[in-house]
Amino acid sequence: MSNFTQQFIQKIPKTDLHLHLDGSLRLPTLIEMAQTGGIELPSYEADGLNELVFKERYANLGEYLAGFAYTTAVLQNTENLERAAFELAVDSSHEGVCYIEVRFAPQLHVTHATEINVIVRAVFKGLEAAKKHLNGTLGEDDLAFEYGIILCAMRRFNRQMSSYYERLLNRSGSTSLRHNYARASLALVKEAIKLRDDGLPIVGFDLAGEEAGYPAVHHKAAFQLAHRHFLRKTVHAGEAYGPESIFQAITECHANRIGHGTFLFSEAAIKLKTIKDKKRYIAQLSEYIANQRITIEVCPTSNLQTLPEFKTLKDHPIQHMINHDLSVSIGTDNRLISHTTVSKELQLCADHLDLTDRQFRDLVLAGFKRSFFPGSYGEKRTYVRRAIRLYDRLAQSDKA
Repeated sequence: MSNFTQQFIQKIPKTDLHLHLDGSLRLPTLIEMAQTGGIELPSYEADGLNELVFKERYANLGEYLAGFAYTTAVLQNTENLERAAFELAVDSSHEGVCYIEVRFAPQLHVTHATEINVIVRAVFKGLEAAKKHLNGTLGEDDLAFEYGIILCAMRRFNRQMSSYYERLLNRSGSTSLRHNYARASLALVKEAIKLRDDGLPIVGFDLAGEEAGYPAVHHKAAFQLAHRHFLRKTVHAGEAYGPESIFQAITECHANRIGHGTFLFSEAAIKLKTIKDKKRYIAQLSEYIANQRITIEVCPTSNLQTLPEFKTLKDHPIQHMINHDLSVSIGTDNRLISHTTVSKELQLCADHLDLTDRQFRDLVLAGFKRSFFPGSYGEKRTYVRRAIRLYDRLAQSDKA
């Protein structure tokens, strides 16, 4: 029986470092936007969409990602992007999440009438309005709501995915797809740096999308540029491929955090024939990650939905990660597509993992400590210390 009650989990300060905007719309909002914009959905009823698209379990990651075709379709104008960002911040705050890092791929939302900077500014506008709204009535002991924005490059794309990719591929002629993937990510990181330097809270650069067969090294130039300009990096890795994908994210892309990292400990998932001693390779890699405090953004429900071999969270390597003293933060991935919240994710961990009070505390507070906080280091330290004091006070009160 879990020692961590729903009431306790609801009221403690929380973070969500792995949160996709286009996977986290309110379902009624998605339906309303589709109807208003004349966008075809398999159903215009919540129950119908949950049965046909946003399921409890998926056959694989590809089926899970199919739902994004509908969410990105309604987010093709600045008004909808601004609204989605505002509602996501409000929904997060209402369950006690004080800090979020909202990630999305602006190139998926570019139309013939908009460009990347316009798309990003719309999301910023929605998040900033939510922050002012949420912080307008704070009590003396309340932790302020804060946020950062992470821009995602896509591991792969085609011309049907957006007007941006269509234009890029039309201009490239016979250029290889690998070259175009690199061009798109490099263009995005240049915009990210420019927007960050203009004062927007662009806190990180990410690589998302289909992992197997589309290695991170294709995007090395973009991540090197981000690294040279002090932009922090997170990479989806080890979600649908093995430990060498995580190694590549760290060594070629300078990743400060890893998204998912699910197959970190899987010898069977290693594909490179040059790795002879798989057990030793994994031990050295995991030890390096632990020593460098490269945080793994674990999204339990999302992984359970997309990996049939995981029947319950006990089959997931998160317990192994925690026992090996890795820095682990819990995220939702996609609140709509995974039907989840941070509170539900933490409750899942509390109910199915063998966690001490200290380990659960570390799991919660890692999100604050390893965030890409948009302010100065001094400002971040003050914010983290306030979160720690609030958590400890609530934990003590819960035991009294």
